[in-house]
Amino acid sequence: MTFVRIGGVPHHVVAEGSGPVCVLSAGLGMSWFDWDPVVPHLAPYRTVVRFDRPGHGLSAPAAAPPTAAGEADRIAAVLDALGHRGPAVVVGHSIAGFHAEAFARLHPDRTAGLVLVDSSVEEDPRPARTTAPARALGAVLAAAGLPAALGPAVRNLAVRAGTVRRGAPGPDLGPAPVRTDPALVRRVYRTSRVLRGTLLENARYGAVAAELLALREDRPLPPGLPVTVLAAPDGSARWERRQRALARRLGARYETAEPSGHLVMRDRPDTVARAVLDVRSRQEGAVDARGDVRSGQEGA
Repeated sequence: MTFVRIGGVPHHVVAEGSGPVCVLSAGLGMSWFDWDPVVPHLAPYRTVVRFDRPGHGLSAPAAAPPTAAGEADRIAAVLDALGHRGPAVVVGHSIAGFHAEAFARLHPDRTAGLVLVDSSVEEDPRPARTTAPARALGAVLAAAGLPAALGPAVRNLAVRAGTVRRGAPGPDLGPAPVRTDPALVRRVYRTSRVLRGTLLENARYGAVAAELLALREDRPLPPGLPVTVLAAPDGSARWERRQRALARRLGARYETAEPSGHLVMRDRPDTVARAVLDVRSRQEGAVDARGDVRSGQEGA
C-alpha cells in the first residue's frame, strides 16, 4: 500500500502492471477497489494507476474544496510521484469525467487518450455559493455516529442500485462481478472522513462543472486526441441523448456498455478495458475516432 503527499495531503495510490500508463479515477464517494474488476483486463498490457481523491478511500481529508483545475493537477501530481512523466490514458467515471477532461485540456502533452465512463454531464450548471451547509451536515452526521453505524450498508446499497440486476452469469451479462472484500468496505466507509469528503465534493459539483465549461472555451483538446464516451443508458433515452451530445461536443467516439448500470467498471469491466486498450490502435489510425460503436460493434 503506497501513500504519496500532494499539497500536504497523503493520497492513497495503487500502481500495478507494466507498459504504457493509464490512470483510473472513480466517481463520487467511490474508492480504488471499485476498479478491481477492470485491472486484470489491463495489467498484462498497461501500467494501471489508481488513486483515492482526498476524503475518499484511504486518502486523508481535503485541504481545500475541489476545483476542475485542482483535480487535473492532482492527476498530474500522482503520476509525477510515481515517476510517470510521459503521456497517459486518463479514465474518469461519473464526476471524475470532469477531472479527466480538465486534465486533457490543461496537460495536453501528458494525455495519450481520454475515456469518459458514464461521465457526469451538465449543460447549465448552477454552482452553490458555499460549502458551509455540506460541512455542517457532515459534522452533525459524524457526531451522531452514522458513518460507523450505517456507512458500509449505505455503500453496499448504492453499489446495488448502480449495477445491473443479474440472474445466472452468462455471456449476455459479461464477466461475473468481482466481490469486494467486506473488510475493506468497513475500513473505508465506517469513517466520517469519507462521508465528509463525499459531501464536500458533491457541494462543489456545480462549480467544477461550470469551470469545465469555461475550459472548453479557452483550452481546446489536443488535435487528434483519441476520446471515447462510454455510456450506460440503461433504458434512459434522455441520458443517452446527453451522452451522445457530449461525444459530439468532444469529437469523441461514442460507445454503449450494455447491459450495465452506472457502475460500468463493475458490470462491464471488459468493455472499459477494451476502450482503454483501443487508444493505441486509434492513434495508429486503425479505428476512426469519429466512429460510433454500440456494445463493441460498429454502427449504432
